[in-house]
Amino acid sequence: MKKVLSAILAGVMVCTMAFAFAGCGSSKAKKITKVDDLKGAIIGVQSGTTGDNIATEYEKDGATVNRYNKGADAVVALKNGKIDCVIIDSEPAKAFVANNSGLKILDTADDENFAKEEYAICIAKGNEALLEKFNTALGELKEDGTVSKIINHFIGDEEYTYSTPEGTQYPNGELHMATNAEFEPYEYIADNKIVGIDPMIATAICDKLGYKLVIDNMEFESIIGSIQTGKADFGMAGMTVTEERKKSVSFTDTYAEAAQVIIVKK
Repeated sequence: MKKVLSAILAGVMVCTMAFAFAGCGSSKAKKITKVDDLKGAIIGVQSGTTGDNIATEYEKDGATVNRYNKGADAVVALKNGKIDCVIIDSEPAKAFVANNSGLKILDTADDENFAKEEYAICIAKGNEALLEKFNTALGELKEDGTVSKIINHFIGDEEYTYSTPEGTQYPNGELHMATNAEFEPYEYIADNKIVGIDPMIATAICDKLGYKLVIDNMEFESIIGSIQTGKADFGMAGMTVTEERKKSVSFTDTYAEAAQVIIVKK
């Protein structure tokens, strides 16, 4: 009898502890069907991103924000039931959903909290010479269609790959680009190389300016700091232009548009 009672008590204790951490087998995840459901939800974001900024606004409404170094880590947490949703840029979200059949993207197109955003290249404040060179080269690449071809190749159906023109030389040395290669299709790793929209556009810009491109992969939150300290010459990582970031770095003209979306379980 004592053994049976002990077993029952042990089971109750295990279930009680499990309930505290995981609901004792029953899911307590909040169902997210619209933007307003973010109030009181557990939201996953990549630290330092626009998604992080949006999620932070919901903390005053009882939301909990779990920050991850990689967007992929937030998606894994969602799949494992540790969070209720992920707020992230639209194109990486499409890639995550395409590779995870149990996930979907909510339609947030008409909500002002998820308005369109613009991507640009960030350069250290005071380096007006490099900023002007980048804007000139970027303008030429937009005008001749190279930028749109690169973007449409990775996002659309266009078959295009930028190749460095034969005979290109680099009399001006190297330029170091700070990025975070966890943001497909803008920058990611394939065949042990950092590829994507941003590296390809950056290569085209550097080729025009006579610089050899060197890409330095780092945490997203370290990019602006590396530019401010001179460890990198410019940053390109699906970087949204915001008033807050303008206080720390200068931005080139924009080269792409995007929007924030919410990933949830189906």
